[in-house]
Amino acid sequence: NITFETVDGTKVGETTAKTGATGAGDESWYFTLGTDFQIPEGYKLVWNDEFNEGSELNSTDWRHEVQKSGWVNNELQNYVNGSADGKRVTEIADNRLYINCFKGSNGKIYSGRVYAHETQGWLYGIFEARIRLPKGKGTWPAFWMMPCNNDFVANPWPKCGEIDIMEEVGVNPNYTSSSLHTEKFNHVMGTQITKERLTAGAEDGFHVYRLEWTPDYIKTYVDGKELLNFNNDGKNDVGSWPFNKPFYVILNLAWGGDWGGMKGVDESALPVQMEVDYVRVFQKK
Repeated sequence: NITFETVDGTKVGETTAKTGATGAGDESWYFTLGTDFQIPEGYKLVWNDEFNEGSELNSTDWRHEVQKSGWVNNELQNYVNGSADGKRVTEIADNRLYINCFKGSNGKIYSGRVYAHETQGWLYGIFEARIRLPKGKGTWPAFWMMPCNNDFVANPWPKCGEIDIMEEVGVNPNYTSSSLHTEKFNHVMGTQITKERLTAGAEDGFHVYRLEWTPDYIKTYVDGKELLNFNNDGKNDVGSWPFNKPFYVILNLAWGGDWGGMKGVDESALPVQMEVDYVRVFQKK
């Protein structure tokens, strides 16, 4: 048996086989940095980032969005790629990704929004991230997905589809939600598919947010407990199910906006951080 230990010597798991990043060998387990995780039955690991190398995101896997405040949802942050006042909006440290939101010396708010494998994405699979959420009225962290290479003129939002695996607003702390947006089901019409639940301690510790996406249904989970369940009606109706093409992963921390700032913002909370332990993508064998 192989025993894995943390840096303080705490035992965290035992097994008779050790596998690599591709899931070779005994595909039921994958190990990294003393932490073991079980690959879902019938699936294989196709991509992951454990944020355990370097101090910045790998530009081969990730792209930073660059947009001024007000770009979407009347949000107040400026998304940049790099730093302001010498502070980066994203950084890797302690085997985690930190998305930083802060006020610059010029009075502007800066934050990060990053895309994983934006041009190719993935069609169906299990998408999982372990995240600690920030605190403060005005915060709006999210783990979500949008369609790859979409022409927003020919196929505008919400017709193109959107999958929100996890969202939370600091004004309603620790209540995390999952939502789907389509032409027939979206928040503009008040018909979006949304489920929300108290995730006790979401702002104080890490929790696992998961999407299971197949041709027949979309389900989300928090710490293994099902939250949202939406079935494909089987009628090939793009108005209700545009989820038949590759989507890419997004992580961002917004400030204010239509939802995050629905009761104003508290700048005394700044700076804040969204901490991501890992992002993993599994697809069926």
